[in-house]
Amino acid sequence: MSKPQFDRADAHALLDDRGYSGALIRGQNPALLFEKGVRERITESYYWKEQCFGLNAATLCDRADNLQFIGGTTGIMGKPTPFLCLAFKLLQLVPEKAIILEYLNFRGDEHDDEPEEPEQDLNAKGKLGSFKYLRCLAAFYIRLAWEPVEIYTTLEPLLTDYRKIKRRLKDSYTLTHVDQFIDDLLTKDRICATSLWKLPSRANLEDLELLEPRESPLGDEVDALDDEEMNKRSHGSAQSYRSRSYDSASRSPSRSRRRSYDDRSRSRSRSYDSRERRTRSRSAGELSQRSAKSRSRSRSRT
Repeated sequence: MSKPQFDRADAHALLDDRGYSGALIRGQNPALLFEKGVRERITESYYWKEQCFGLNAATLCDRADNLQFIGGTTGIMGKPTPFLCLAFKLLQLVPEKAIILEYLNFRGDEHDDEPEEPEQDLNAKGKLGSFKYLRCLAAFYIRLAWEPVEIYTTLEPLLTDYRKIKRRLKDSYTLTHVDQFIDDLLTKDRICATSLWKLPSRANLEDLELLEPRESPLGDEVDALDDEEMNKRSHGSAQSYRSRSYDSASRSPSRSRRRSYDDRSRSRSRSYDSRERRTRSRSAGELSQRSAKSRSRSRSRT
């Protein structure tokens, strides 16, 4: 007769590498996903000994509901945050994937009687879930324990969750959002004082035909903006063409007028020059006649 399985209250079996016989994550002890120094600080912390003692997959939701921030270690001594302690507890429990998905989209008892609405977009799941810190805790566990394809397909819909959350730093707090935390899980190698295993890029998984190309929820808006820009450019080019044709039409009569005026002025100047030449020749002839008459008179007198 097989012995019933119970959740161990302490982490002795989890931290014992020689006698560990529980569930494995990628062929190794789940506790090894955390660094040794972080594991020791967690098991020696007051929150772990009091609040995490005897937790199971159901009672852990109550502790996650009381979370007020996310983070890794704080202070000079590297005190672990409650968020990190609960994540380590999840590694000890290794719950089923259905339970983790329930953590991810848990909406509470007040939404049980409401009919489920049909999903209209691919990212509708990212708008579910009333407990944002429970969602962040489940996403952090998924990034640590699940396979790459499951990580992308499960966490990418959460990029539409824009709720604000607090993040604990070494000596201060900062304000961030759920989608930013999810993006850090997908792109960074270290977060919350934990070194994450190398996640293959999405492009590589698409090349291997393990993932479909991701459709952005802003794709329709981007296409609409592109259409508006194209319409503005075409409208602007048409207006510029009309203005150029109008300018050329308005300039052509003025140019003809200027040319006719120049021709007239030139003809007038030519006629004026010819008249001056004629008057000069006439005056010169009269002077020569007068001088000849005066000479003849002087000769006759002599």
